[in-house]
Amino acid sequence: MTIVNQTAQDGQRTALVVGATGIAGSALVESLSAAGWSVLALSRRPGANRDGVRWLSADLTSTESVAAVLASERPTHVFFTAWSRQDSEEKNIAVNAGMLRSLLAALRGKPVAHVALMTGLKHYLGPFEAYAAGDMPDTPFHEEEPRLPVRNFYYAQEDELFAAAAEQGFTWSVHRAHTVIGHAVGNAMNMGLTLAAQATLCRETGEPFVFPGSETQWNGLTDMTDAGLLAEHMLWASTTPGAANEAFNIVNGDVFRWRWMWPKLAAHFGVEWEGYDQAPRPLEEAMEGREDQWRELAMQHGLAEQRLDRMASWWHTDGDLGRNIEVVADMGKSRAAGFTGYRRTFDAFISLFERYRADQLIP
Repeated sequence: MTIVNQTAQDGQRTALVVGATGIAGSALVESLSAAGWSVLALSRRPGANRDGVRWLSADLTSTESVAAVLASERPTHVFFTAWSRQDSEEKNIAVNAGMLRSLLAALRGKPVAHVALMTGLKHYLGPFEAYAAGDMPDTPFHEEEPRLPVRNFYYAQEDELFAAAAEQGFTWSVHRAHTVIGHAVGNAMNMGLTLAAQATLCRETGEPFVFPGSETQWNGLTDMTDAGLLAEHMLWASTTPGAANEAFNIVNGDVFRWRWMWPKLAAHFGVEWEGYDQAPRPLEEAMEGREDQWRELAMQHGLAEQRLDRMASWWHTDGDLGRNIEVVADMGKSRAAGFTGYRRTFDAFISLFERYRADQLIP
């Protein structure tokens, strides 16, 4: 606690953002630098130059690489948002828990006051290979629900965090987000950019904007997380004593049905739309072989990214929209602790699409 009080008194806070070019990491770098923090942005490749931000490059899967790059750094607050997709949950556990373990080991003896870890609602739903397959808590999901009796890399990461906090003396927070949308290119899970790419391709070819998911998702309630709100939440928890050593859900605060949202997104892009019709129509199938089409479109409009695989994560959007269960998270714990942040999801989508246009990612 001495470290926390000292950093609060002298105002000398240095944030280490891990996974700084991802959806959540990018939003954190923006929020922290705008708030006047000194930011160390750690990623495999550096991002855009920004005042108050210094980029660090490391391979998070290499203990030696992480230790070397952090040897002379002294962060006071750590925000861990990185992950590496593997082809089995056992490999997910080994790689992703290993990345966090290596990072925390490299921070021993440094003035770290707080570590914030981003996870997600697979905490309640189960990992990809056992997704929504067994008994799950009822919706809306609450943070006090016990862990599912399955192996899950989120649980493994939490255990690494708890053990390091007990040994090294920092406080922690865990942030369970749901379908994060934000401004990042080349991300493995970005529904916002994926839907923007789908709608753009549909408009260019005159095809309808087809909802790819299940009847349950079309008709049921759901929620989402704006990356900017997630950044606010992580910053709040890392600097609020009453939020220390707690896990929190973080969603926008509204709920909607895709049968309401989908026509509105289609109208924004000026395309016709089709809703659920008898069976899911996955994007991985519908958008297969569109790489040349996107490349030509990008060249015609002078877009910044000509690779479709860096724009769209079809598999992830199919997974989210193809679920046969309702997924909604409760925000009561955060509200009771004093967090009042909110986003209207439709507005979050539209402002994101406008930013993509401004950055010449879509025409």
